[in-house]
Amino acid sequence: MADKSRNLAALAPWLALLAISLLINYVDRGNVSIAAPLLKDELHLNPWQLGILFSAFFWTYTALQFVMGWFVDRFEVNVVIAVGYLVWSLATVTTGFVHGFMMLLVMRLMLGIGESVAVPACSKILAHHVPEYYRGFANGIVIAGVKCGPAVGTLGAGLLMAKYGWRPVFIGIGLVSLAWLPAWWKWMPRGKAEAGPAVTGAALIAAILRQRSFWGASAGHFCTNYLLYVMITWLPFYLVRERHLSIEAMAKTAGLYFLVEAAAAISCGWLSDSFIRRRYTTTLVRKSAMALGHTIAGIAIAACVVAGPHTYLAWLMAAAVGSGMISSGVYAFSQTLAGPQAAGTWTGFQSGFANLAGVVAPALTGFLVNRTGNFLAALAVTASVSMVGSLAWVLAVGRLEQVTWAPKRGGLPTCDAQKTPSVLNSTVS
Repeated sequence: MADKSRNLAALAPWLALLAISLLINYVDRGNVSIAAPLLKDELHLNPWQLGILFSAFFWTYTALQFVMGWFVDRFEVNVVIAVGYLVWSLATVTTGFVHGFMMLLVMRLMLGIGESVAVPACSKILAHHVPEYYRGFANGIVIAGVKCGPAVGTLGAGLLMAKYGWRPVFIGIGLVSLAWLPAWWKWMPRGKAEAGPAVTGAALIAAILRQRSFWGASAGHFCTNYLLYVMITWLPFYLVRERHLSIEAMAKTAGLYFLVEAAAAISCGWLSDSFIRRRYTTTLVRKSAMALGHTIAGIAIAACVVAGPHTYLAWLMAAAVGSGMISSGVYAFSQTLAGPQAAGTWTGFQSGFANLAGVVAPALTGFLVNRTGNFLAALAVTASVSMVGSLAWVLAVGRLEQVTWAPKRGGLPTCDAQKTPSVLNSTVS
């Protein structure tokens, strides 16, 4: 165990940098949502236009997930993530200088292009360098960056916007975040990459798309992202307009929500790994965490619909716990199923389908709020989607065992697809 601990400690510098990159990633993509009350007044935007701005990022981000997964499996992943980071940081800086709805829309599209490399690249790096019995914790650390991004954005950027306005905040965050690049170049993980799978390109993609577990994980990931993106894009506006909080109070409340999510992601990842090290099956452990997290989040969001001014905060924090539990396992599924050689391609395609939630959720929420004048219908839909996610991870995904990618003479590759599972494989190895 001492050797394992030293190995995990050796990962700490670049693992922390990956978490920081995703923190900045989510600060940048969420800044428009935090600035929404200010943008609405300055640019005279209605809720439908805000929903389009929130959604536009995902048009390019989602489409390029399908490309970037293949890209990070084919090219040097450390360079790919650095280039993407540079693009999205410069897009954030430029946003602070633009005027008008259309130019904001263009910058959101550019931000999506840059940020599309992050998830496939991180998954590829973790699949290659982190063993299964530490993968939940490592994913929890990286996902904590995802959760802390909105927390830092809503608390830090929210308070700064309240004092200085939104433009200086965009420019300042974009410029300061560039300091990550030299740090990454110094501490990025090194080592000879493993040989790729026996099949590549279109043949590998076709083999992945034939996997039942791929579609189950994509459906579950879509439901996970639906909740995530509703909260990232609409939580600040919900707290100000529905719960009548000031900008400062909104920043503190939303920041607390995302910090609770981050703590839950790390805790659930660590706890899941501890059960795996005790020789419970990966299938049982990972699926149980996903089912429990989705159920808690769904019930809590539904309760927020009817909660009063003195109880909604407790239910909101319960939703944060459930969402954090889900997040620690999302990419652990793809890393285990695809293996280190194909993790980028699998994760890219899974994330691409899952991020259609980013196209649907912000715009649908904006439409429902605009149509009904409140968040009741929008939150009811969000709760329902979360409950469906629990079923997807448990019933549609097979056993969590690496697929064996093997070429087939004269045709598409064969693969050892996951066997049709019992609902939760509870066998102890």
